[in-house]
Amino acid sequence: MNDKKISKLVLPDNKSKLLLHSCCAPCSGDIMKRLLDSNIDYTVFFYNPNIHPHEEYMLRKEENMSFAKKYKIPFIDADYNPRAWFEITKGMEHEPERGKRCSTCFDMRFIKTSEYAYNNGFDIISSTLGISRWKDMNQINISGKYAASKFKGLSYWDFNWRKENGSHRMIEVSKDEGFYMQEYCGCVYSLRDTNKWRTINLKPKIKIGLNYYSHSDKDTSNN
Repeated sequence: MNDKKISKLVLPDNKSKLLLHSCCAPCSGDIMKRLLDSNIDYTVFFYNPNIHPHEEYMLRKEENMSFAKKYKIPFIDADYNPRAWFEITKGMEHEPERGKRCSTCFDMRFIKTSEYAYNNGFDIISSTLGISRWKDMNQINISGKYAASKFKGLSYWDFNWRKENGSHRMIEVSKDEGFYMQEYCGCVYSLRDTNKWRTINLKPKIKIGLNYYSHSDKDTSNN
């Protein structure tokens, strides 16, 4: 990667303190490094009650925490309350990816992020979710803006993290760091649907914790 070509980031609208919602280390790694290189004052906020099962949740959280610690980045470990997530998504069990269930999930996570930001001196929030090509960036931004609008003085930064080959750099950082490589979005329904697809295509079902990026095998990612 040629980092010299990557432009320096600047918070919009004269904002000064960012709370960055993070879903996992692979999605956030390059973003976190870019924010550091741009001298932006930020803290990582990990709130993802959608992740299932608990073993998967712990893998994603602990890896994200370790990466933050490595670079001395403040990290907030929010509550894991899957019961609340199941309640709020009740009746949406068979919604497709990028459908209504995903919007509801984004809303839940961003409102929690916004609430923490408002109560702890942050004036802007953003999320690493949008860097993934599997996500609908517009859908994410709508939820982010909606959540931030509920708290006076708070904004949502809808920066396009995919710009300047962001998605490619995300993968490269993940490989270099040896991050755990998730093979599904995170919730029980995405796990179910991914395994259905794998079965139809004669592939083995997902085994939690077994698929890792490695320095010796850099072309195994199928996330």
